[in-house]
Amino acid sequence: MTTIESRTPEIPADAFQRTARIAGVWFILTFAFSIPAVFLYDPVLNDADYILGAGADTQVRLGAFLEILTAVANIATALVLFPVLRRQSESIALGYVGLRIVESTIIVMGIVSVLAIVALRQDLAGEGGADAALIGRSLVAVKDQTFLLGPAFCAGLGNGLLLGYLMYRSGLVPRPMALIGLIGGPIACATATAVLFGAYEQQSPVNFLFTAPEIVWELSLGIWLVTKGFRAARST
Repeated sequence: MTTIESRTPEIPADAFQRTARIAGVWFILTFAFSIPAVFLYDPVLNDADYILGAGADTQVRLGAFLEILTAVANIATALVLFPVLRRQSESIALGYVGLRIVESTIIVMGIVSVLAIVALRQDLAGEGGADAALIGRSLVAVKDQTFLLGPAFCAGLGNGLLLGYLMYRSGLVPRPMALIGLIGGPIACATATAVLFGAYEQQSPVNFLFTAPEIVWELSLGIWLVTKGFRAARST
C-alpha cells in the first residue's frame, strides 16, 4: 500500500537537524522582531491625536519594518518545517503553512493601517481637526483588530493546535512541551473569542494570562530546536 511516508524521500540526518535549527532560529526571530515593534508603535497606538501632532514617524516606520520581518519569519517557520511535518500528516502540515500565510497577511494589513496614519499626518501637517483625528483613531482600531485576528486566532490555531499536534504525534520534541501548544493554542483562540465579544479588553491581564501558554510554547520550541534539534521521528 502506498502511503505518504513511502512517497516522501527520507531526509538525511544532518539535513534533518539543520532543518530543526533553521526553524528554531526563525521562531526566535519572530519574538526578536515583534516585541520591539510593539514598543516602537507606542506613540501612534496610544496617542489619540497622533495624526495631528508632531509625530514620531521614524520610530513608527522602524516598527513597521520589524513587523514586516515578523511576517516573513512567520511564513519561514512553516515552510522550513513542512518537509518534516508532512511525514506525519500532509493535510495538517499544509493547513499549518496556510494559517501562517493568513496570519502574516493579516499582520501586513495592520502595518498598512499604521503607515497610513503616518502618511496622513505628514499630508495634513497638523491640520484637519476632529475629522482627521477620527480617521487616525479608526486606523488604530484596524491595527488592533488585525492583532486579534492574526497573532491571536491564527497563531493559536496554527502554531498551537496544528503544530502542537504534529509535534506531539511525531515525538520530534518532548511531548510535555508539545502538550503546552496543544492545550495553549485552543485557550488562545478561546480568549481571543472572548475579547471579540467584549468579555474583556485585549490588553487586559486576563487575556495575557490565557495567551501565556501559547507564548511559552512558541518560545520554548524555538530554543529547543536551536539547542537540541529534533528527536528521532516516531514511526506512523
